[in-house]
Amino acid sequence: MVIAAIFRGGAIANRSSSIIFVPFGRRANITDKFGRSEGRIQGTSYKDAGVDVAAGAEFVEAIKPAARATARPGAVGGLGGFAGLFDLAACGYKDPVLLAATDGVGTKLLVANTAGRHQTVGIDLVAMCVNDLVVQGAEPLFFLDYYATGKLDHAVAEAVIAGIAAGCREANCALIGGETAEMLGMYTHGTYDLAGFAVGAVERGRHLDGSRVVASDVVLGLTASGLHSNGFSLVRRIIADEALDYHRPAPFDDRLSLAEALLTPTRIYLKSCLAAARSGLVKAFAHVTGGGLIENLPRVLPPETGAEIDASAWPLPPVFSWLASTVGTNGLAQTFNCGIGMAVVVAPDATRKTLELLTNHGETAMAIGRVTEHRDGIPRVVISGAETAWKN
Repeated sequence: MVIAAIFRGGAIANRSSSIIFVPFGRRANITDKFGRSEGRIQGTSYKDAGVDVAAGAEFVEAIKPAARATARPGAVGGLGGFAGLFDLAACGYKDPVLLAATDGVGTKLLVANTAGRHQTVGIDLVAMCVNDLVVQGAEPLFFLDYYATGKLDHAVAEAVIAGIAAGCREANCALIGGETAEMLGMYTHGTYDLAGFAVGAVERGRHLDGSRVVASDVVLGLTASGLHSNGFSLVRRIIADEALDYHRPAPFDDRLSLAEALLTPTRIYLKSCLAAARSGLVKAFAHVTGGGLIENLPRVLPPETGAEIDASAWPLPPVFSWLASTVGTNGLAQTFNCGIGMAVVVAPDATRKTLELLTNHGETAMAIGRVTEHRDGIPRVVISGAETAWKN
């Protein structure tokens, strides 16, 4: 979900160009499920109860270099305080609209835990948030994370935070704070959960909301890096039913283990899509997450419009062909991105220039469909030719 905070009128607007934005900072203390952070519990020490405050403080110190490596104009101070600071004036915005997004990684984390591979899920976390900002034309400014676990494992946690920092560097987004929570009893030993929070900005009047989209506009697709971070409950069920081993070669790519293939991080589309948004060529973006094109493209289309997508316009990646053999093409389209991680809507006469711009920024992009007039009784998004194009 994306929330837009719009500064209007009065003293707030007068100070908006020099405001110090204060979100939560990474806390050094670690709390149990009752919110207690120090002292003794029923005659025994907090450490005896499973919560090591000193270890938590050491962890914060250990990750400070990773956070410092994400510094960008506007970032103020470092980790360890009660709040992280960000100075909008340093970013050069004149009349900014703030946008905020939050998301997680979902049950992909269980694959990481099973495989013992934690280096890339932090990239997923950042990607899922910042991609939701760029679809509205916003530049991500800063990021915060929430890391919750039953028992803090420094090696695992540091690998996760290093991934978050890597994602922030790719997105030019400062990691200015977060929270580490050790909650024995809430989480089993060896498991953890992640949530991310990103704030971005766009100049007033340049916010993309899809309102200019009309029938006959062209839908472009940017290829995905894989499953991204969606549909893993279904993927894990298929793996369990087929008794597959995460450490063995993937059934769709014998060059990688199944875990390596599935844990390919979510693509961050920031640089290419932000450039396209600022070019004025784009009418709308849709970040293709859970529910695929069928559910996500309508979120940026006016009510009187729909879209027809040509399934033969791009090659279906092998991981999806493997999944289709179990869930069918309808199940595939209703759950997964099917190889398209971002959709872009442009006017017909802007298609060539937009494709060139996106390609020059490293994307594999192609025209995949068109916007249509929507008629009652017909799905908003129709994917034509899937039974033939996506056949194994």
